[in-house]
Amino acid sequence: MVARAMANCGVGELRLVNPRNGWPNSSAFAAASGADSILNEASVYTSTADSIADLHTVLATTARHRDMTQDVYTAADAANFLRVGASKGHKAGVMFGKESMGLKNEDVSMANGIITVPLNPVFTSLNLAQAVFVVAYEWYQAGDITPAKSLAIPKETRLANSAEMQGLFDHLEAELTTTGFLRVKEKRSIMIRNLRNLLNRARLTEQEVRTLRGVIKSLARFSDQGNN
Repeated sequence: MVARAMANCGVGELRLVNPRNGWPNSSAFAAASGADSILNEASVYTSTADSIADLHTVLATTARHRDMTQDVYTAADAANFLRVGASKGHKAGVMFGKESMGLKNEDVSMANGIITVPLNPVFTSLNLAQAVFVVAYEWYQAGDITPAKSLAIPKETRLANSAEMQGLFDHLEAELTTTGFLRVKEKRSIMIRNLRNLLNRARLTEQEVRTLRGVIKSLARFSDQGNN
């Protein structure tokens, strides 16, 4: 039914992370109601990070409050935001979690923002196909609508993709581990998540990522000299 919802709204490129029942799956094709092309062209990944590595913008869907600071969009606002990025050649994706439990906090922390659908506060649960359809429908409806705010990026650079951001996070985490900043085991995962959220919200360009990695490398070298 997810494939059917995507096809209804002209959305393609389904990406799956560790499908529970393996892939390809006959029950998925049976529920697609003719949207077989979406399933035939689906890509399968072993990790969330790999599935979004080439994307410049990633939004995560969740109905639950998360203990992290993130930009929050309605489905309609998210569609307009993503349309603007697409018009500039930015590749974007929307993450959906398992129907039984949604996305993990680690997955949400890899996103640039969150999509929520305002519903009856007593019962906010949507099944996976419903959630996909709501977001995909808003994308379809958004058309060429352009919001008042957009991101101006110099021609000599581009928005950093998820793989480049992950490289920055890994570099920063390694150096902070070396200096002992992350030495408190109980706080380590929360601190890493907070740093990831902070940098993802900044919407860094590829050039800015290289600059920050140069800064980190320089500070690490200075620290090494001071300890010798």
